Amino acid sequence: MGIIIKPIITEKQTAITEKTPNRFGFRVSPKANKLEIKQAVEAMYNVTVVDVNTMRYSGKMKSRYTKSGVITGRQDSYKKAIVTLKEGDIINFFSNI
Repeated sequence: MGIIIKPIITEKQTAITEKTPNRFGFRVSPKANKLEIKQAVEAMYNVTVVDVNTMRYSGKMKSRYTKSGVITGRQDSYKKAIVTLKEGDIINFFSNI
């Protein structure tokens, strides 16, 4: 299993990236530490990472209404990393589309 699961491309993260163009968000493995995240991003995207901030999110309870009644479940907990790159470096997630 890899360190980086997927990049985060949401409205909130896009607003952060537009405000400070050298910050990007990734969903990462819950067991990964900051050094492992830094090395994985540098190896995958060929950039220089200056800083890594991590956050843990606990899973939420969700429920939905169906014909057979209410179904309840729980979302998975996950870890998010905000990576700050060196000035001038950029990651283009849509380059190979």
